[in-house]
Amino acid sequence: MIALGGVIGAGLFIGSSAAIAAAGPAILLTYIGTGLLVVIVIRMLGEMLLARPGIGTFIDCIRTAHGNWAGFLSGWLYWLFWVVTIGAEAIGGAIAMQDWVALPVWVLAPALIIAVNLINLVSVRVFGECEFWLSLIKVATIIAFCALGILSLSHFVGPHPRIVHNVFSHDGFFPHGWGAILATVPTVLFSMIGSESATVAAAESENAEENLARVTRTIGVRVTLFYILSVILILTLVPWTAIEPGYSPFVTVMRHIGVPGAATLMQIVVFTAILSCLNSSIYITSRTLRGLAELNDAPTWFAMLSKSHVPQRAVTFSSIIGLVVAFCSILSPKLIFAFLLGATGAVMLLIYGLIVSSHRILRLEDPTNRAFTLPFGSVLNLGTLGAIGLVVLAMMAQAAQRQTILASLASVVVILGLYALCRRGR
Repeated sequence: MIALGGVIGAGLFIGSSAAIAAAGPAILLTYIGTGLLVVIVIRMLGEMLLARPGIGTFIDCIRTAHGNWAGFLSGWLYWLFWVVTIGAEAIGGAIAMQDWVALPVWVLAPALIIAVNLINLVSVRVFGECEFWLSLIKVATIIAFCALGILSLSHFVGPHPRIVHNVFSHDGFFPHGWGAILATVPTVLFSMIGSESATVAAAESENAEENLARVTRTIGVRVTLFYILSVILILTLVPWTAIEPGYSPFVTVMRHIGVPGAATLMQIVVFTAILSCLNSSIYITSRTLRGLAELNDAPTWFAMLSKSHVPQRAVTFSSIIGLVVAFCSILSPKLIFAFLLGATGAVMLLIYGLIVSSHRILRLEDPTNRAFTLPFGSVLNLGTLGAIGLVVLAMMAQAAQRQTILASLASVVVILGLYALCRRGR
């Protein structure tokens, strides 16, 4: 439940509106193709973890396949991605809270980070309990939405949907052309990112190897099904032209069906999604930082555990940096914060590429290992790397996304430079 809920966030509940508006009904092809990419990458990760019992997380897989430099790079890039997410989610949560609490964002955002930081400082069990219930709310919302949508399609509730009219009568299935399918891939992909984070939590649980294997086998498929089914229902129940960017398509559909208080209900769910992502982000950054410290890729001070087995120093440091990011959003939204978002915007593409290439290397090193069961072997590895490269090209073709690629490359150069300095210092 935690692994599943950790991936479902505001990117689905609100962000999907921009993607639908940009591509129309053809966005369904984007979700199917992008979902397939995520499923394959996570499946490859799962095979590596099964092939090398006790290896750890995906960062350890990358380190084993490519060397220490790749472990250093992927670890710090991953930490940077999620620490920026802490600040961004805190700002989003603060804005959502302003409808209920008459306080400025610069007060609410730090309050959210401090509160979630305290949850993470207590124990892994407390974190798990909180994340379980937050995730349950999100998953239950999607299940309820899908159930209502299916009932509406079956003419049991709400007005009878005009499926063919909704999908094909507004400039056809491809209202913005085939190019829109590729152009919206980055938006859809980034809303699905997070499946790999389940390995970080599973590695710290009891029966870690069993949990790692189960999570990586199922999480990608489940998330993809949730996303695709939700989008299918949205596209068939209301005309895609009724979807407004920045406004939840779930609310649009529920109002069409006749659900009372749909906007208020979804506002609560979106805030829950933000809180869940903030909680997971602090957990992931602290464990990633601790893992780096244990290998001397970060100050060993961060590896120390409390009596409740929590890396409290790593938790606190990551939360503080997330707080700094949040204040950057308030004080310099168009300069410093925009650069931070850009500097981390494409790093997950590189990490996914490293996961796929690591799978290829480890599979070729041990071809008889029964854990490697994906068909088509090298062809699938190369095809997946090609698909990731295609996403990069799609981003380079868009001016705003091009800046993200360049800023992310700058992050890679800086981290590799730090690795060279650290290695020389040793």
